[in-house]
Amino acid sequence: MRKLDLKSIQNSKKYDVLKQTISKTSKEKTEHLYTTKLENLDVSKVQQVGGKNASLGTLIQHLSPLGIKIPDGFAVTVLAYKEFIRYNKLENKINKLLYQIPPNNIAVLHKNGAIIRDLILEGSWPIPVKEKITKSYEALSKMYESRSIDVAVRSSATCEDLPEASFAGQQESFLNIFGIEAVLIAIKECFASLFNNRAISYRQSLDIDTSSIGISVCVQKMVRSDLGASGVAFSIDTESGFKDVVLINGAFGLGESIVQGSVSTDEFLVYKPLLKKGYPAIVEKKIAKKESKLIYSEGYKKTIKETKVSSAEQTQFCLSDIQVLELSKWICLIEDYYTDFYGKWCPMDIEWALDGVSNSLYIVQARPETVHSNKKKKIFISYKLIKTEDNKIIVQGIAVGDGIGQGKVRKLTSMEEYYKIVELDPFEEGDILVTDMTDPNWEPLMKISGGIITNRGGRTCHAAIVAREMGVPAIVGTVHATEMLDEQTTVSVSCAEGTVGNVYEGIISYEIEETDIGKLPKITTNLMLNVGSPDLAFKFCQIPNSGVGLAREEFIINNYIQAHPLALLKHKELNDKALSNKIATLIEGYKNEEEFFIEKLSYGIGKIAAAFYPKDVIVRLSDFKTNEYCNLLGGSNFEPSEENPMLGWRGASRYYSESYEKAFGLECKAIKKVREKMGLSNVIVMIPFCRTVEELHKVYKTMRSYGLKRGENGLQIYLMAELPSNIIMAEDFSVHIDGFSIGSNDLTQLILGVDRDSELVAHVYDERSPAVKRAISSLIKIAKETNTKVGICGQAPSDYPDFTQFLVKEGIDSISVTPDSVLKTLRSIASIEKK
Repeated sequence: MRKLDLKSIQNSKKYDVLKQTISKTSKEKTEHLYTTKLENLDVSKVQQVGGKNASLGTLIQHLSPLGIKIPDGFAVTVLAYKEFIRYNKLENKINKLLYQIPPNNIAVLHKNGAIIRDLILEGSWPIPVKEKITKSYEALSKMYESRSIDVAVRSSATCEDLPEASFAGQQESFLNIFGIEAVLIAIKECFASLFNNRAISYRQSLDIDTSSIGISVCVQKMVRSDLGASGVAFSIDTESGFKDVVLINGAFGLGESIVQGSVSTDEFLVYKPLLKKGYPAIVEKKIAKKESKLIYSEGYKKTIKETKVSSAEQTQFCLSDIQVLELSKWICLIEDYYTDFYGKWCPMDIEWALDGVSNSLYIVQARPETVHSNKKKKIFISYKLIKTEDNKIIVQGIAVGDGIGQGKVRKLTSMEEYYKIVELDPFEEGDILVTDMTDPNWEPLMKISGGIITNRGGRTCHAAIVAREMGVPAIVGTVHATEMLDEQTTVSVSCAEGTVGNVYEGIISYEIEETDIGKLPKITTNLMLNVGSPDLAFKFCQIPNSGVGLAREEFIINNYIQAHPLALLKHKELNDKALSNKIATLIEGYKNEEEFFIEKLSYGIGKIAAAFYPKDVIVRLSDFKTNEYCNLLGGSNFEPSEENPMLGWRGASRYYSESYEKAFGLECKAIKKVREKMGLSNVIVMIPFCRTVEELHKVYKTMRSYGLKRGENGLQIYLMAELPSNIIMAEDFSVHIDGFSIGSNDLTQLILGVDRDSELVAHVYDERSPAVKRAISSLIKIAKETNTKVGICGQAPSDYPDFTQFLVKEGIDSISVTPDSVLKTLRSIASIEKK
């Protein structure tokens, strides 16, 4: 863990009083009060009211005039906390108990922390402080024409919510607190939470002196999100650090269940640059089955309780598209303000709530994101497992981070359970923590673990947020990890294989490669990427590139849609109840089957296009073969049996056929939505396996009938050059297209007459064959003569540096390779360009 010089942060120019808009008179007026309205605060008041309160005051002062809604409230100041400690003569007792806790000694930490918290909770209120809090609560209640109102009582420490360290979840928050007596108790609970085991441990790990820290408390009108929805949002992609999206997670009810990871969340991604230009730039929506929610409980001592979500609500998104876009605009405004204030890019971590009575959105908390904003951007680190066929995956979940951890499994149900056994069976540094779900109390173990695995939680739950900040690989949402993993067995925790995290049996070797992006050689040939998975696009776009040379629709259809497009459109005609039920489950949250297909495909394409915008992203239209289409849900009902699917009904021949045209029309509508509604005009369409010029015209005619026309709104269309006829008739094709993209896999197969899937003739298959190279050379020459762009997106450049050098010598415009081959291909290109 890194050390944090808190005093240098607090005294830095970021808190320069000259930057503040509050007048000197106003400042002097509020400095010595035990409470103050949130509207009187801004970032300069961190030392008086803590990070959370200072941030809320900033939002109210500077951003509520722009339409952002923040609930009213007041802050109980650090001065009130200090007076409480002084009045009860606790300072020396607390410092002595803290001094006696050795680093990472969880047993002593647990014992002394409990003593300190009890001392605070048993303390008495100084009369002036109690009176001031009471008057402030009464005044807040009167604003809502009531004697008492429901409030949220949240801790606000002076060392949290800063750009250098978030201290997320270290202190307590309490929701639905009603009446002054309950408020006073909750405030003392917040004071005591400054000495939670997790908070003490966290400060120890950052070498922060507790005597330099104070705690304030926020008392804020509750938003009726128990009747609406709530969640968290980031102005950055939390996994990759991609800075141009807003990530929103949400569910019905109060937000505590999301932080705890006890409920799955809907997820929304919005592309910021085009949102700011007025486009409804939602590039991804994922619905979760939200089976429970937290709501208000009744009675004098109001708290919260869990209740079931109706079956109808479970299949609905918690926010409408309009609400997603409004919230995203607010998040952009907040990020822009903080970026201007701090003088450097400042991505934000935000909590939001949707009031179910007024149907209005509110921001209830905002803090700087501290993981990706503090990373060294020029260093690209990649982890690669060296697997064998014998490696067994025990359980899978959502990957947090991209690292790899290895160690012995330690299964625990709670920290309370652990404290009972800590002296007899301590958790050792490097052990793999396995539990149902972590909460902030787990921090002392999380920071020394070699990896974290949980049954529940999503990528914005507390476990995920803290694991990222600590740099510990974590896999959350596995469902059955505590059942599938045996105590004391050795496992490898891999988050290096995309968005899915894998837990392997035993120790697996792996490599770590660090690349200084700034030291890579410069090249003139465009080096593009082959990107299959939209979920990896935000990570891959940070590799040096000139765009995407191949984005396959098949991956999106197979993994995100899963059903045959004709099965979606025509399943009701089949009178197959089982199939219809499966499709009904697939399309939950969408109006109908057509909307489901179009939105899913458009989100997959849009996510890739957004990651690389404004660079070209070449999207190849679907190119399943009949045997592959059969594997999709309902596919066997619509696919013929072919002796050789590789040479049969595939690519262009499908698009204009009477039996498949309507399915192809869904693809066209999805691309039209990406380019025109989302505004991602960098998408280029590529037609695969087009045998003749006449066939190309038939495809164009079909595309026009569904709203796609070459040249309209800048639409470019490329031809996949993968057939001998594409080479022989290159000059004729070039008149009707904007570019060629060589598919070396099929081209090699068809020139050499080799089935690339047959091991019997595998020794003949070679993209570097003189016949293949002569065909490619001919195509490049014709492309140059006809002023047509030409690139390659097949596997050969990824595998063979000498083949790459051949292409560069021939003068190819672009080379597209798999992401893991970029660095070696770049160096290969550089070596030939220098000659």
